[in-house]
Amino acid sequence: MTDQTLKGKFASVWQPVLALACLLAVTGIVVACSSGGSVASSGMATVSVKLSDPATCGPPNGTFSNVWVTITDVQANVSSSAGPNDTSWVDLTPTLSSKPIQVDLLAQANNQCFLASLGDNLQLQAGSYQQIRLILADNSASIANNNCSNGSANCVVTSSGTTTLQLASEDKTGIKIPSGQIAGGAFTIAAGQTKDLDIDFNTCASIVQTGNGGYILKPVLHAGEISATSTSINGTVLDASTGKPLAGNAYVTLEQPDAAGIDRPVGGSQQVAADGTFVFCPLTAGQTYDVVVVGESNNVLYAPTVITGVGVGSTTGNINLNPPATTVATVSAANLTGLVSTAGSSAAISEVVTLSALETVNGKTYTIPLQPSTAPNFEQTANATTAPSANPPICTTGTDCADYSLPVTSSGAFYAAWSASGSATLTPASSTTSLASYYVDGQANCSNSPQGSGAAIQLALPGPFNTTAGVAMTSSINLTGCQ
Repeated sequence: MTDQTLKGKFASVWQPVLALACLLAVTGIVVACSSGGSVASSGMATVSVKLSDPATCGPPNGTFSNVWVTITDVQANVSSSAGPNDTSWVDLTPTLSSKPIQVDLLAQANNQCFLASLGDNLQLQAGSYQQIRLILADNSASIANNNCSNGSANCVVTSSGTTTLQLASEDKTGIKIPSGQIAGGAFTIAAGQTKDLDIDFNTCASIVQTGNGGYILKPVLHAGEISATSTSINGTVLDASTGKPLAGNAYVTLEQPDAAGIDRPVGGSQQVAADGTFVFCPLTAGQTYDVVVVGESNNVLYAPTVITGVGVGSTTGNINLNPPATTVATVSAANLTGLVSTAGSSAAISEVVTLSALETVNGKTYTIPLQPSTAPNFEQTANATTAPSANPPICTTGTDCADYSLPVTSSGAFYAAWSASGSATLTPASSTTSLASYYVDGQANCSNSPQGSGAAIQLALPGPFNTTAGVAMTSSINLTGCQ
């Protein structure tokens, strides 16, 4: 959808037209919509909340037919350290407590911006809000017109039927979106302003399958200010050798650096359309993103491509994915494996650990999406749930642990700085024949060690790499001080 089309949708009076436009969505949940409104009183501002979601695991090729969640509240706090029971939280959606909204995170529509509107415009104290919480209904709650056939408030639907989507303890007190996952580090609103707040829900990276066939929600959320116009980044992904679109077999991620300078997915991810195009909308006005693209063709993985410094409201133009570092198909894939362990201050503790494959390109470290070579079912990251020793794996005394496996391309990435002409020249990170060097890290709810330290993995073993099983390169990650 073009920015001009968006402007047409949002330029008119926001009720009820805007609410309807927000409900017509492809990938996302929107907490509220606004296009102006009356000026707030002195010291007060007006906010609306929206929810969006890059639903790459949905139909027709994904694992799930539907993912239903029931949202009961959205709250914000100016303190980055406020706990869920602090009295300083501001309720952004007060009507949801009595009328919760059940949303299918995989809903399809003709608008790539929003899935639903979660509340009307709300006046709140002007300030810089460092933390946001999204609260879901307990699975035992009674939900009117429940779309989960098994009676749960939250569920996943597959070809095998409906299964309860289990909530972690923190989900019940509010899914925390800290400042590091808010574009610009905070949602800042001045007296008299009216702003829209978008919450991006990455469904496909948020669902963890348990050993007994169940599903746990481990939410991956980001937030940021959005504007009714000029809120998209778009482009087209082509095969560099043929000039033809990759027809759905490419995966695009928007990233920004975290506090440590590592680029993390923050602006959503999506597979390209049949014509190779992609559109991210809505995005935070004034923000800049790095665009990371991976792809495959006939079970051969392309070299990743990074376009840096793309501003919201811009197009990347054509992005040409290059063939792997070698012309031999059996060396295009590799598999990063290892053991991840977690422990509290004095004892073992179970955690869901988010694992990423990182690559340093032109002096900066990026998250390279995972790339199974047997199907275009890409993902940003992987989750591993640690548990007491099984056989295998055998955990170190005093820890819980889990094996992990990250499928990646063996080729080093190409990169280019964004150009307003949309024709940036791609440069290989080192040389077109080089193999990638990856670093695997893990992130969990650990107070003393929020990021694990795994050894660097150099894909430099004698070939050939096998695209079916990959080459297993091992690295252990140890997280301590977990809550």
